[in-house]
Amino acid sequence: MKNGWQPAEGAVVCIGETMAALAPAPSSSLESADDLRVSVAGAESNVAMYLADLGVPVSWLSAVGDDPLGRRVLAEVGAAGVDVSGVRRDPERPTGLLVKEPDGSRTRVHYYRGNSAASAMGPDVLDDDRLRSASVLHLTGVTPALSPSCLSLVSEALAVPAGERPYAISFDVNHRLALWAPGRAATVLRDLADRADIAFVGLDEARDLWGADLEPADVRGLLPRPRLLVVKDGGRSAIAFSDEGIRVVPALDTDVVEPVGAGDAFAAGVLTGLLRGEGMERALRLGHITAASALKVTADHGPLPDSARIERLLELPTHEWAAGAGQLT
Repeated sequence: MKNGWQPAEGAVVCIGETMAALAPAPSSSLESADDLRVSVAGAESNVAMYLADLGVPVSWLSAVGDDPLGRRVLAEVGAAGVDVSGVRRDPERPTGLLVKEPDGSRTRVHYYRGNSAASAMGPDVLDDDRLRSASVLHLTGVTPALSPSCLSLVSEALAVPAGERPYAISFDVNHRLALWAPGRAATVLRDLADRADIAFVGLDEARDLWGADLEPADVRGLLPRPRLLVVKDGGRSAIAFSDEGIRVVPALDTDVVEPVGAGDAFAAGVLTGLLRGEGMERALRLGHITAASALKVTADHGPLPDSARIERLLELPTHEWAAGAGQLT
């Protein structure tokens, strides 16, 4: 990494499970809906698709079942411009499935991913040739919760000392309560996040994991080692801690259709800004712009504003930034 938090040039590689997803219309109940929409859902592939939307070369490594849902996952992620040629098709294990249950402003998620193809991933994924020329390896806290072998994959990637890594490692805590045994997530996720070069964590999930009274500066105290730590305070702001000091950028005022996927979109926007050599302010703004596109749709991946509109938002004076949300529509 250059200048502490800026990755070197090269493609991004994202590793993690993507599932087929079923969801009723936002105003419908899962119990009474006659139709369910089929899409794909996965934190790391969400990041990959948004990176591709923003013009960043990106590969997604994973495993899917050699089944119709696996083929659908590969087709949709690949159609977004992501290199999926390194994804393994497992003839013995199925593609994971999730079902979304809209509930007012929140969405409950039911997972059907036991013994999925991706849960069998292990450290050998790190031998993929795409990593030899990567600028960033992006991981999340979902993967180590899937199985012991998946935990080994993430742990081994982060075991290499920061100064000896051929690429920067980005890690989004992405805590999924339903995937963890009681009392285990807090220690594991803190250890993994603290070994990353770039770490993302929501203030709400940090409070759930490590203490209900935490403020962003307290989170930095718990995660002192990442060269860049970004704490996302919901729809209010994002706070970046780096060797440049602390930078706070308010979120855009956006109507929320469904929040799932917004954190992944935010991470993709920030990583894109860093890869372009943007300043921290613009990188965080791009994160907010990308997140807003995910908040406006029921799927995890929504359309971005055109590049001219994005540039206008990035160029707004600081005092006009938070009032610029209307330009997204």
